[in-house]
Amino acid sequence: EPIDTRRDAILAIDIGGTKFAAGLVTFRGELIDRSRVDVERDVGPQSHFAGLAGIVNEQLERADQHELRVRAIGIGSAGPLERDCETVSPLNIPSWRRFPLRQHLRDLTGLAVYGDLDAKALALSEGWLGAARGVASFCAITVSTGVGGGLVIDGELLDGATGNAGHVGHIIVEPGGRRCGCGARGCLEAEASGLAIEAITGRPPTEPTYETMRRTGRLVGRAAGMICTAMDLDLVVVGGSVALGFGATFFNVAQEEIDAVARVGQGAAARITPVRLGDRGPLIGAGAVGIRGMRRRSRVAA
Repeated sequence: EPIDTRRDAILAIDIGGTKFAAGLVTFRGELIDRSRVDVERDVGPQSHFAGLAGIVNEQLERADQHELRVRAIGIGSAGPLERDCETVSPLNIPSWRRFPLRQHLRDLTGLAVYGDLDAKALALSEGWLGAARGVASFCAITVSTGVGGGLVIDGELLDGATGNAGHVGHIIVEPGGRRCGCGARGCLEAEASGLAIEAITGRPPTEPTYETMRRTGRLVGRAAGMICTAMDLDLVVVGGSVALGFGATFFNVAQEEIDAVARVGQGAAARITPVRLGDRGPLIGAGAVGIRGMRRRSRVAA
């Protein structure tokens, strides 16, 4: 059935470390409504899903009130995950280990479900309506509890062999540095994520010293510069509570580091910029995941 951009919407879901959010995103990228619920600590997998199901049902009811027709579900989830959120294992939700989220949501709603990593969803939203609008090739990085990323090259979001392309958190920025959960040493995630900052400094990332903000910016800039050189990019869009919380101190140092390491190629120097969609970004990105999934399915059907 053809899409009516005025009436049709995606039920967008954001699976974060501390909260679940659901909302209604139109095919023009408008976030019409949203609900959120805190992720409870120390409960079983079905209790987590019950919390999510509550806000999903709430948004489906609101869709009727807004006279919107929900066409599919789009999910942006913290990783790791299997393609289309067949299973999800967000680091911060210990009881969700290979939790079959897609099937649960299909059983709950009867809708088609498409899912992707939160950082790839963010890349879609920022390329659609945000800081990378009109840019064919760029990298998006999220620096929050963990570090994630997404790569858009020549207008296409890269998936890779398992759907996890763009996982920039495992670029090594401090050779011989801290042991990462992946087994390597000195990964960006082990040195500059919110969890790493707390482990290194003994303070939450909401209470950083000036030096912590500078060091984090330097390490993210180092990874970003290497990505720009390898992929021939001139734009890196950064979101996540840690990066945005550290603000100009972080971004200025990150830019200095990119300028120092990304000297290859003849184009303009790569620049690093904060996301533009703010707290709407994750849900708009999840909506974009749903739209992308629908378009792909219609291409396959054709």
